[in-house]
Amino acid sequence: MRTLRAAPSDPGEVLVALRSALEGGDALLASESPEAVDETVPQHTALVIQTSGSTGTPKRVALSADALLASAAASDAALGGPGQWLLALPTSYIAGINVLVRSIAADTQPVLLAPGHFEPSEFAAAALLLDQPLRYTSLVPAQLAVLVDAAGDDIDLLEVYRRFDRILVGGQATPPDLLERCLELGLNVTRTYGSSETSGGCVYDGVPIGTAQAQIVDGQIELTGPMLAEGYLGDEERTAATFVMRDGLRWYRTGDGGEIVDGVLRVTGRLDNVIISGGVKVSLDAVERFVRSTGLTDAVAVRAPSVRWGEVPVIVSTQAADLAALRREVAARLGKAAAPAAVITVENLPVLSSGKPDRVALTRLVALTDR
Repeated sequence: MRTLRAAPSDPGEVLVALRSALEGGDALLASESPEAVDETVPQHTALVIQTSGSTGTPKRVALSADALLASAAASDAALGGPGQWLLALPTSYIAGINVLVRSIAADTQPVLLAPGHFEPSEFAAAALLLDQPLRYTSLVPAQLAVLVDAAGDDIDLLEVYRRFDRILVGGQATPPDLLERCLELGLNVTRTYGSSETSGGCVYDGVPIGTAQAQIVDGQIELTGPMLAEGYLGDEERTAATFVMRDGLRWYRTGDGGEIVDGVLRVTGRLDNVIISGGVKVSLDAVERFVRSTGLTDAVAVRAPSVRWGEVPVIVSTQAADLAALRREVAARLGKAAAPAAVITVENLPVLSSGKPDRVALTRLVALTDR
């Protein structure tokens, strides 16, 4: 057994503690809500990622040093070699931790962006400190959008962004129009797919990296490879339900729907983000994607109770919309049951520290709103 201790708040101190954990020292607990820890974990556990998740279900994912380093090695191979990283994400999330693990594995010194409000000018200043031949960073879509918007008015900023050999973007679906803008600006962006249970992204632009594999079983994406987590700390039942053995391999059941076409994985949405409206299954992810394509670019689709239909989709956005027109468009594309019952306009969308929409808060908001 080894001692589990909370990760420091300072990214530089996290780097030191993480290096020790990978070498067999105290295990590290990375959490959105840091608190004192007084417990031990199995010897092979180097890192525990604790998060409430965007759906509000807490989990504590236990990762070994081997899994984390396997993820780093696969990433290096996919990117063209080890390089120097700029950390722009919180170290309470696996994507932020991964930047530090990759830096440790590559024996390069990462540039650490100060935690807090994400500013393009500060990001650019930090990027100019990168002095190795290969330069990388990892972002969430909201951060990438901020950078792209700023670059539209500032050629100097754009030139700094172009210094990156690769910009990884993940954590949630990246809007197609944002990817198109990046391509037009000459930014080398790669979409990543993965989670804490896979030591972060293990699928780049739809293709598994390293020795990772993906398959679809009963409509659900399953992933395997040396980067898989040990399981959920203290939750054997959940571990057994999520990690399964088949054909001599251990697979992680992601809970995401998807399809593989010509070897490329496409994620279609969360399987648990489906409602039954009037006896018809409706994917809230599909509704959200289509509504965003109509111009409500920050729209979030959530469920709301309905006396008549059981549940109905409701759209929350910072932008106003013509509900009748939107219902007609959605019904024509996805069916009548998918037509949103309401569009609720808010000044600001609640988000998690990862940048993902806080769907728990939004669902509560919708439930309290007269429609």
